[in-house]
Amino acid sequence: MRDPIELMNMNLVPMVVEQSSRGERSFDIFSRLLRERIIFLTGPFEDGMASLICAQLL
Repeated sequence: MRDPIELMNMNLVPMVVEQSSRGERSFDIFSRLLRERIIFLTGPFEDGMASLICAQLL
């Protein structure tokens, strides 16, 4: 059985702080990369998932 603290740390998502003339704003790293149209795919994916990915990129 895994250590509960180790399991909790696996679910943490890094945050990115962006500064602009309107102030600071923080994003999770995946949202920030998606804004730049950068995506990571791991493992097999089917037509349904491909459609969702295309919808997010549009």
